[in-house]
Amino acid sequence: MEPLYQLEPPYQPFVKNAKITRMNVPDLSLLYEEAACLAINKPAGLLTQAPPGIDSLEWRVKSFLKQRDNQYDEVYLGIPHRLDRPASGAIVFTTKRRAAHRLAKQFEERSVEKTYWACVEGEVTPDEGTWQDRLLKVYGKPLAAVVPPDHPEGRSAVLHYRVLARNPWGTWLEIRLETGRTHQIRIQAASRGHPLLGDALYGSAVPFGPQHEDVRLRAIALHARSLRFRHPMTKQTITIQAPVDDLWKKFI
Repeated sequence: MEPLYQLEPPYQPFVKNAKITRMNVPDLSLLYEEAACLAINKPAGLLTQAPPGIDSLEWRVKSFLKQRDNQYDEVYLGIPHRLDRPASGAIVFTTKRRAAHRLAKQFEERSVEKTYWACVEGEVTPDEGTWQDRLLKVYGKPLAAVVPPDHPEGRSAVLHYRVLARNPWGTWLEIRLETGRTHQIRIQAASRGHPLLGDALYGSAVPFGPQHEDVRLRAIALHARSLRFRHPMTKQTITIQAPVDDLWKKFI
């Protein structure tokens, strides 16, 4: 079994009361928890955040912490980054404001290493490469678009990929994000003729997983495989790895 998290040099003993565990409760998979920092394996089809009364990962985590820790007051949950609704994988939260501020700064400074798995249509070549584009978030729509280099509102988008395998349905990629733009992996792959499986928004004709009547619940083949960051409180370098579900195993 692959480790769900690991400490990197310099190694230090865990705090005696640190809670570093993998817990599976209904609709929640907790990968890691220590000193005001916890990581969840988000399922596909679930919003990271939503207004009150709408199901979201934020609401589930708050409910879990409140019940587990017997809290009567409102639970604070810092959200330094997000995952697209149809994507799955590792996402980190904090339970203290100071930790949230420190971790958010790491994301802003691009010091958090984010690795994704993606299954895309077609044969991606060469085996390794870098994709660089200028992206624009389409105003008023949940879309991003590639724009010319001189577009005044375009923002630089850079990712590095390597091919893990090629299959009859397409190519399995490992992707490391250098920037973090809206729908970055999805639009950069689709603009090269390689939409992610299941991503009808960007032109995929190949389904990925159950075809729910509510299209918002459908998954795409994008999984946040790992996160590597400096713990905002203990200063340890932490690597968290999110296992894939059975749906992914059918493809990879």
